[in-house]
This record gives sequence, C-alpha cells and structure tokens, in this order.
Amino acid sequence: MWSEGILTGPKTGVPYKYWVKHYEEGSEFGIDGGRISKLTIRRLNDHRDLCNYDRGWDVKPAGEVRAVYAMILEKYN
Repeated sequence: MWSEGILTGPKTGVPYKYWVKHYEEGSEFGIDGGRISKLTIRRLNDHRDLCNYDRGWDVKPAGEVRAVYAMILEKYN
C-alpha cells in the first residue's frame, strides 16, 4: 500500500513530503528487512530527492532528513 504525508524537521521546522510503499509483513527487499520497500523524501514543493530507497539505497538520508526518516521508520517499518 502507498502512503504519503508531510512531516516537519525537528530542528529547522522545514516541511518534508514523503511517499512510502509498505506492506503488512517484512521482506528481504524492505529497509532493514522491514515493511517499507520504497521511500522518497523531499522538501515540500521541491523535486530533488533527499532520501530515496527502491529495494535498495539510491540516496541515503543525511542531516535533518535522518530525523524525518526515523519518524517514518517508526510509523511504517
């Protein structure tokens, strides 16, 4: 199932948009063997991927995006 949302960066207050494809059970293709198989994080109204996982890492999260990534993992993985 696909889900999307907006989370606020805890330090700067910058809004980040995310899209996540997740399943009911973990998988070898999921992040750390978990339920998320695809994840994209961008600044709101920006087209540049700050984090992208598509059954493997294309762009790993860095800086404040790591905190947003952690929030998403807690909810969906």
